[in-house]
Amino acid sequence: MRAQPLMNTVSLKTGLLLLIASLMLTGCGWFGDMFTRNTEPSKMSVEQLYRQARDAMNAGNYADAIKLYETLESRFPYGQQAQQAILDQAYSQYKLGERAQSISAADRYLKLFPQGDGADYALYIKGLANFIEDLGLLSFIASQDLSERDQKSARESYASFKQLTEKFPSSRYHTDSLQRMRYLVNALSMNEVHIARYYFNRGAYQAAINRAQNSITNFPNTPANEEALRLIVRSHAALGNTQVAADTERVYRSTYQKAPEVQKAPWWKIW
Repeated sequence: MRAQPLMNTVSLKTGLLLLIASLMLTGCGWFGDMFTRNTEPSKMSVEQLYRQARDAMNAGNYADAIKLYETLESRFPYGQQAQQAILDQAYSQYKLGERAQSISAADRYLKLFPQGDGADYALYIKGLANFIEDLGLLSFIASQDLSERDQKSARESYASFKQLTEKFPSSRYHTDSLQRMRYLVNALSMNEVHIARYYFNRGAYQAAINRAQNSITNFPNTPANEEALRLIVRSHAALGNTQVAADTERVYRSTYQKAPEVQKAPWWKIW
């Protein structure tokens, strides 16, 4: 039986050694990950905690991520990971539907790190947590008295987005915040008109006038104000205020019937 050439033998041994080393390194990484996963969070390093929390968040396991971020923040309150943990926790709570907790976490970041790199993101999360996409729609579907609907969340959402756009004009969230602000203004205006219509249909004409006027005064140049003005005309006419109704009718015609008819965008559309 012929012996293998020396060069071929060396090459074979070298290849085997490289393969074994590679397997050992891969195995170490796998065993390391498995060890981290089986380690109690109270015994993990800050890097291990952050990595596992981030993995849980990216996988959509928001409840697990929140617990890990809370542990990280309590054990390691200083450093870059702690700052990012607060923001990630706010996002996870927002995704989980825990709006109040998400806002609280964002506020905590802004209080602790007002000049931090994530301040614009904290404001953005606050705006999202208060943002109600079907604000205008629900206001006339709901069976409750529309005048009792709480618009606080929508106004706070607007305030957060407004602060973001004014303070961080170069933020990556600037454009989306402006779009959401426009939506909220339109939605709040339409909500006032829904309430005005609610009162009008029930014969509460002065209340209808007041709510319609609120829309015109507080949310000028919104699509809903055309109907608001019409409700004011009809309410004054129903109250017997013929002169005021006629004057308001002239304002309505000069404002909305002079210009060529154009197709209006839906009030709910995000511009």
